[in-house]
Amino acid sequence: MNIQPATPEIVWAMLRELAEKQAETDRQMKETDRKLDKVGIQLGGISNNQGRFAEEYFFNSFERGKRNFFGEKFDVIKKNLKGIKTDDEFDIVMLNGQTVGIVEVKYKAHENDVPKVLEKANTFRVNFAEYKSHMIYLGLATMAFYPELEQACIDNGIAIIKQAGDTIVINDEHLKAF
Repeated sequence: MNIQPATPEIVWAMLRELAEKQAETDRQMKETDRKLDKVGIQLGGISNNQGRFAEEYFFNSFERGKRNFFGEKFDVIKKNLKGIKTDDEFDIVMLNGQTVGIVEVKYKAHENDVPKVLEKANTFRVNFAEYKSHMIYLGLATMAFYPELEQACIDNGIAIIKQAGDTIVINDEHLKAF
């Protein structure tokens, strides 16, 4: 076998070809990154739309006469109430002279949402001191529950609020005042 040393011209040609292939790979990677960013934005939009749909669905259900909740009749219902002192949002808040009902709404809730729901009672009192002596009841509303999530709500005294056709079903037998 006779191997001849590469000439400078051959080496330069090979380096040019390698550089061109690297440039093409870089261009393809940038295009792939651009497409992935676009898909991420679209998925975020879908997720936001699902969340807004769930909030509207449950808010409208409460507003249309389902204000008897947690064994209480509520006079006022508010949607997406922003915190005054902390960066927090309360999806649905129902008020009367002695009680506050706070409902966290998720399109698809998970067990890791339960601690976040529990924290809502504390952050509500921080944000709205005028309600610090009111009893606070908590609820989790989601379009789909699964057994472990329901049990976590029951164990923590959080009302279970779920969709059943064109109405909502509320399980608040295990409810606890915060």
